[in-house]
Amino acid sequence: MSTDDQTATDEMKRKFKEALDKKNAHHRSGEAHLDGDSAIHGTHGAETKRTFRRKSG
Repeated sequence: MSTDDQTATDEMKRKFKEALDKKNAHHRSGEAHLDGDSAIHGTHGAETKRTFRRKSG
């Protein structure tokens, strides 16, 4: 490998690393959800306990 090929390879690696760093920085910019609280706090409309009955016929 000549020095021109090595320089081109190093330049390509640097560009890919910069693009990956930019992508990861954009991806991590959202909310971290560190509190861990769920939006679901109970069942919807199921105030009574369900009863199961055997089929009669």
